[in-house]
Amino acid sequence: MNIHTIGIDLGKTSFHLVGLNEGGEVVVRKRFSRAQLLRFTANRKVHVMGMEACGGSHFLGRALQEQGHEVRLIPAQYVKPYVKTNKNDFIDAEAIAEAVGRPTMRFVPIKSDDQLDLQSLHRVRERWVSRRTAVINQIRGLLLERGITLRKGRRYVDAALPGILEDADAKLSGALRLLLAQLKLELDQLALRMEQADRVIQKTASENEACQRLVKIPGIGPVTATAVIAAIGNGAAFHKGREFAAWMGVVPREHSTGGRQKLLGISKRGNRYLRKLFVQGARAVLQQKTKQTPGLKAWLEKLTARTHRNVAAVALANKLARMAWAVLATGEAYRAPLPAAA
Repeated sequence: MNIHTIGIDLGKTSFHLVGLNEGGEVVVRKRFSRAQLLRFTANRKVHVMGMEACGGSHFLGRALQEQGHEVRLIPAQYVKPYVKTNKNDFIDAEAIAEAVGRPTMRFVPIKSDDQLDLQSLHRVRERWVSRRTAVINQIRGLLLERGITLRKGRRYVDAALPGILEDADAKLSGALRLLLAQLKLELDQLALRMEQADRVIQKTASENEACQRLVKIPGIGPVTATAVIAAIGNGAAFHKGREFAAWMGVVPREHSTGGRQKLLGISKRGNRYLRKLFVQGARAVLQQKTKQTPGLKAWLEKLTARTHRNVAAVALANKLARMAWAVLATGEAYRAPLPAAA
């Protein structure tokens, strides 16, 4: 049986495999468990194996690479155009096998264990941040029902809540005081967990040479630096910084036809978490633009003079993303932009 390309549709416990020959004809269709799949592929030599980039794909990709196979992970949206007629697991696997053979197709690099560890840490930390925001909003809502208004912001809740709980004139019922005390305890626990996560991120950034180069860029701290490493590694998946910025979704969305170009808002594609970090970092740089190096300061002054601050923040996030890719891809230290006259 001459199998040239294999497409694998991943599942939690069952995996559907379709093999194509050099002419693109289906020569094998099989359904395996994970162990059966690895036994089947261990005895086969094929040109390339493809899978969608989804949960479990990086583990299986590394396992297949250890067997000597060339493995390509493809984004799910690039597979959909190759799905014929109705949808089932074998049709999906066949579409994957066809898509991975295209010469201009884009693929996702397989993450290492260290990258997955960093990614997991960031995802858990982000869930804690969202949970903390939800608890704070619930506290403010409960107090508003009793005629007590607190300003937006975690620090105002942290400062006012102990006094409210101890204030006998607040006319709060015992049941509500108990609930507020439990919510405050939950806030303290979340703060402790986030502090521990931040210490791990800080330690990782201090021990990673690439992170040390990234944090030299304005607007990029340990959190953003480790998130970038977890997402793109050394940036080899992109040929230039412009591609990384486009993947991150900080470039205009285009809808052009008939030779007339029409640019819309940013595309918001790619990694939402990473895009948020870069935009927040850009806003911090804009707030301190007078303290930046002469080249970056001049560029920011020209930018903010002709456009809205929100647009300027996204434009700066685009610029920072390109800088970050250049630092990772070239292995060089960050060099501040020079003034235009120079």
